[in-house]
Amino acid sequence: MNDCLFCKIIAGEIPSKKVYEDELCYAFYDISPLAPTHFLVVPKGHLASAAEITAENAAVVGHIYAVIAKLAKELGFADGFRVVTNCGAAAGQTVHHLHFHVLAGTTLGSFN
Repeated sequence: MNDCLFCKIIAGEIPSKKVYEDELCYAFYDISPLAPTHFLVVPKGHLASAAEITAENAAVVGHIYAVIAKLAKELGFADGFRVVTNCGAAAGQTVHHLHFHVLAGTTLGSFN
């Protein structure tokens, strides 16, 4: 995707504060954090949103969750964190590249 912000970040065309990278995903700190710890984890292959997850590409999502669990332990917040993905504009998705927000470091409110 030539105009995708996250594809450009993954390619190094736009700077980011990297948390983690491997062959399948890239994690970087959010520029407008909503919690003391707030980073995004994105697949390196472009998927617009969770609505594009299929049986053929679902393994990358499992890998991303394994990376999130690993980072939670390494960064010291495995006792409590939130993972959020927005799917579509009506849900608040502003960058149309699948991404998972990881938030920690404070007590997070509930969705009652």
